[in-house]
Amino acid sequence: MPNNEKEYNGYLLDQLELIERLEMVVEDNNIEAVKKQLALEKKFVERKLYQKPPIESE
Repeated sequence: MPNNEKEYNGYLLDQLELIERLEMVVEDNNIEAVKKQLALEKKFVERKLYQKPPIESE
């Protein structure tokens, strides 16, 4: 959950960039290119999602 408006805007900009990249691939009407781009975007999201948490002091 975003803590403030700036962080929320960052999330929205990430989503907007994702949509714009997908729109560029869709223009070619090549479903295989779209599938490849979707797989790549999914990998990028998972990379962010599954980052290890920072080391905490015990």
